[in-house]
Amino acid sequence: MKPDSYVVHIVDDEEPVRKSLAFLLTMSGFTVRVHESATHFLAVAPTLAHACLVTDLRMPDMSGVELLQKLGSIGALPPAIVITGHGDVPMAVSAMKAGAVDFIEKPFEDQILIDAITRAASRLEDPAEFFADDGLLRGRLDSLSDRERQVLCAVVSGLPNKTIAYDLDISPRTVEVHRANIMSKMQAKSLAELVRMAIALKIANAHR
Repeated sequence: MKPDSYVVHIVDDEEPVRKSLAFLLTMSGFTVRVHESATHFLAVAPTLAHACLVTDLRMPDMSGVELLQKLGSIGALPPAIVITGHGDVPMAVSAMKAGAVDFIEKPFEDQILIDAITRAASRLEDPAEFFADDGLLRGRLDSLSDRERQVLCAVVSGLPNKTIAYDLDISPRTVEVHRANIMSKMQAKSLAELVRMAIALKIANAHR
């Protein structure tokens, strides 16, 4: 969809962040509205059409996860992108389970956000899941070794490399190698995409 055919709603409790994101997206051709709190956006969400949502994960009045859950419960959840800080991957996984289509880790480059919004907006035309072919995903999963599957489960659970290495009694460098192999075999371009795959395959948070 063309950027001017839908509205990007930014939800963040920090005014400088709202202004910065609004400026970036406006200059990139998007129509933008800003909201100072999740509560404010929740109140207007049922009246919106052709909207995408960019929300911070950690906010004082209501977390991004809670916002998505409430929007989903009233049938007013637009394609949503969650912005998350370092170490918030487990919460980001929860957000994706609540209906987010992507998450972006801070700090991020401008183009990463623009591309994520463009992908999310495609849901407005085609609401089908990103990965409709479960057999294709399953085939990629089957190509992983047992150790790579263990690392995959740990990664999408949000565990850092050092913790994974300790739990599996391997070196952090070996974990990095396994992660690279997993991304290649699963054909995932980002951690968010890998998490989406894991959720589709019902293996997210399956670390043990």
